[in-house]
Amino acid sequence: MNKSMLVGTALGVVVATAGGAFATYSLVDRGPKFAEVLAVEPIKETIRTPREVCKDVTVTRQKPVQDEHRIAGTAVGAVVGGLLGNQVGGGNGKKIATVAGAVGGGYAGNQVQGRMQANSTYTTTETRCSTVTDTHDKVVGYDVQYDLAGKVGRVRMDRDPGGQIPVQDGQLMLSQQ
Repeated sequence: MNKSMLVGTALGVVVATAGGAFATYSLVDRGPKFAEVLAVEPIKETIRTPREVCKDVTVTRQKPVQDEHRIAGTAVGAVVGGLLGNQVGGGNGKKIATVAGAVGGGYAGNQVQGRMQANSTYTTTETRCSTVTDTHDKVVGYDVQYDLAGKVGRVRMDRDPGGQIPVQDGQLMLSQQ
């Protein structure tokens, strides 16, 4: 055999062996390409936001009293009562009736002025405010249960992965692509 034929045969054997090894390597099962998602549970956080709510309300108030001791009502009542009492009877009876009328009229005038002052009111509008808290839930992540080559595991993810999680070199690919 000549030398170039020998070299050609040796090279052919090396190339055939390398090609076979590469083909075999490509056919070797390197594991699953996806993990099956079994369950997804959203993780929620409650967000509380306070805010102020104001509304106008009608308020009834008593007017300020100018005559606290009700002197005007007492005086007017006493004069009127005295005049009416003076119209009754004669002599000493007339004097007693006048005094009794003045006393009774003074008391009645005092009470009437008191009721009038209590009922003397005015209405105004005031703004009343209170703080209310609005709440809503925000999804902050997902607890995912998965099956990878017959082994069940759990992982927390920032998104819902759907039905499958990609796998590369036997590891879950958790970052969003």
